[in-house]
Amino acid sequence: MNKKDVKHIGLRVSPEMHRKLVYIAEYDARNVNSLALSLLNQCIRDFEKEHGPITAEDLNG
Repeated sequence: MNKKDVKHIGLRVSPEMHRKLVYIAEYDARNVNSLALSLLNQCIRDFEKEHGPITAEDLNG
């Protein structure tokens, strides 16, 4: 993935949620960013499984 292709999103979480995310990430031998990306990808897969693929037309319309 090219650095220009990567979008930055800010995410505000409580200190408790952050500690729990760090714990889970470390348990899986990864960092919080890679854990969050994995969870977001799973969310997209679940959505598309239920509703069908999200197409370029959907994103531009």
